[in-house]
Amino acid sequence: MRLTLALAAALLVAATIAVAAAPADPVNGSDANGTYLALGDSVAFGYVPSAAVPAPNYLDAHSFVGYPEFLAQQLNERVSNASCPGETTASMLVAGAQSNGCENSLDSSTGYSTLYPLHAQYQGTQMQYALQYLASHKHTQLVTIDIGANDAFLCQETTADHCTSPGELGGVFAEIATNLATIYRELRVDAGYTGTIVALSYYSLSYSDPAQIAGAQFLNAAISSVSAPFGVVVADGFGAFAGPSLAHNGDPCLAGLLIRLPDGTCNIHPSAAGHRLLADAIAQAIGA
Repeated sequence: MRLTLALAAALLVAATIAVAAAPADPVNGSDANGTYLALGDSVAFGYVPSAAVPAPNYLDAHSFVGYPEFLAQQLNERVSNASCPGETTASMLVAGAQSNGCENSLDSSTGYSTLYPLHAQYQGTQMQYALQYLASHKHTQLVTIDIGANDAFLCQETTADHCTSPGELGGVFAEIATNLATIYRELRVDAGYTGTIVALSYYSLSYSDPAQIAGAQFLNAAISSVSAPFGVVVADGFGAFAGPSLAHNGDPCLAGLLIRLPDGTCNIHPSAAGHRLLADAIAQAIGA
């Protein structure tokens, strides 16, 4: 199985929509009535690339809208979205651990969270926030998470074989599975959370390219491998994009699921339609 650089980029921080203005009454919030906690990387955050038109306002987190906000609207709940663009499974757990742009990056000690506001403001790791949130919101009914793609991207950037050898791939698989199991264990045991947890699988940037399909399935296999023992439901983000993409020669760009750029190409991040499909996949997984 081979992870290509283009594939890793497609899977890396998968998600976002070109939304310029915040709604008058933002869905995001951690008020006393909140019952939904979203965790993860830029998939959940709704990261928008600077080349998008209209360009995002990085100083206003409410201008980023991803699948958690769409899902919260479907469920008629408020969401506390703690996600961070570039988060890895390691940096989610350990302050100062290598991320791919959240707290730090390979070439910088600063990251998105040190330069711009997140949806939820907190000190420390994303998991510390999650545990504190669950401790003070005992009525929380849903936790969603997407994480792991940035681990693969870092492997490609830091290994001589660009993370293509069985040994390197096995190491990434083990890292994602081990750290994700720790995340689940902290949610279930440390926080004592017994409600629904949903892990969202990654979509593919192409459903006609075997290498890209294999890369997405590789990440999703790592996620699925540790989810069931903790009672975690896996929502089919991969399948959510498959049908519409296959109707357009396997291309989610042609299907309108990715952000179209001024030059006519598509960015790797989802359009509003793409985010809605991811939200629908989670809603279907929990029977909502």
